[in-house]
Amino acid sequence: MSAELLVIHTGGTIGMMPGPAGLEPVQGFERMVRERLGARLGALPTFDFIELEPLIDSAELSPGHWAQLVALIEQHLVQYRGIVILHGTDTLAYTAAALSFMLAGLDRPVILTGSQIPLHNSRNDAEGHLLGALELAARPEIHEVAIYFNGRLLRGNRATKMDAGAMAAFDSPNFPELATLGIDLALNEQLLLPAGTPKFSVATCDADSVAVLRLFPGLSAGQLQAMLGQAHCRALILQCYGVGNAPVSQPGWLETLEAAVAAGKVVVNISQCYRGAVVPSTYATGSALERVGVIAGNDMTLEAAFGKLHWLLAAGHSAAEIAGLMQRSICGEMG
Repeated sequence: MSAELLVIHTGGTIGMMPGPAGLEPVQGFERMVRERLGARLGALPTFDFIELEPLIDSAELSPGHWAQLVALIEQHLVQYRGIVILHGTDTLAYTAAALSFMLAGLDRPVILTGSQIPLHNSRNDAEGHLLGALELAARPEIHEVAIYFNGRLLRGNRATKMDAGAMAAFDSPNFPELATLGIDLALNEQLLLPAGTPKFSVATCDADSVAVLRLFPGLSAGQLQAMLGQAHCRALILQCYGVGNAPVSQPGWLETLEAAVAAGKVVVNISQCYRGAVVPSTYATGSALERVGVIAGNDMTLEAAFGKLHWLLAAGHSAAEIAGLMQRSICGEMG
């Protein structure tokens, strides 16, 4: 083993430089990392560095990139104590959630991080995130995909980006942080997943297979049908109100959903609310959704539901199997 850790740089603000139209990814970030962090790296685990080519602005990320990352991790994981993935913040939580399923049974850490300000800026949050992620990626107690940001380690499939401009860009609304890194490192070991045997899933996800529809007042059955009627759409995430409520008295609404489920499409109900869970039996509107086969997504984030559906579809599960698995916690994604 040439080093203790592997750092995979995918792109994102952390390594961007100003270009003619604004910040853009540039190759050669390893040199800047080693020059800027210098002697501070001496107390941390040694690392090798891989840079994707081309680099990805995370706003351009598609589910196909997840398989590329999993293949890279599968190729190298046994050589290292842990892996750090540098990623743009816009879709970082989507990647973390998807990888948590695609790398099920991890026996070492895979830590994603990024920054709100590029490393090349004199004032930035990138340095602390890099140093913290390197420290955490060597911890033998961690056996899962996690996000390190602003002094907190969050379970990868429990996190969401909640602020575009603050340093505390990520939160875990329905689950405590796995660790905090302040003067000391405080691990919440009782929350960590146990070590497993990695079962990598490199199957390529079809970007068109999962759609998301956030409910709004006046959403018609025709608009719902327009989404469900797309040929490649095999699953739909409905971001419903509160604990899972929807305008089921609108003409054709329930009939449209019932027909989609009967045709083998998976429809999952998650809440628009930042915190809380779907409890369909609370109100008659939620119960009506459940009666026509809409699956309650419990307290999953949008990112977790999205990544989990893509993973299950890529693995070839039937609609009935997916309906059961979406209601069961696979790797700590729901309460």
